[in-house]
Amino acid sequence: MDSLALLAVIVLFALVVALVAIPLRSRTAEAADERERRDIEELEAAKRAKYAEIRELEMDLRTGKLTREDFRAQDRARRGEAVELLRRLDALGAATVPPGEAPAPADNEASGARRDDA
Repeated sequence: MDSLALLAVIVLFALVVALVAIPLRSRTAEAADERERRDIEELEAAKRAKYAEIRELEMDLRTGKLTREDFRAQDRARRGEAVELLRRLDALGAATVPPGEAPAPADNEASGARRDDA
């Protein structure tokens, strides 16, 4: 009879531990989801700001505020930063860029700049 009582105590203890742990685990999951949502929002805001910087660079080139060489260097750096933001968003499982949100590559004829991809 002692072994049956011991087994009953162990089963009861396991049941109590499981009932106590369930709410704790769900709160942890909710907190992780909230952190991920905040991270995605911050990265989306940084992405929009980076796109605005790229558009501003293109305008500066068209208005003559930047030389072609300066534009190429700054444009390449900004687009590299934008790509890194997109990679981080992809890693978090964020949605892809909606059409029309991403800046188009600088038009060689319109801007007078020559893009070197190499």
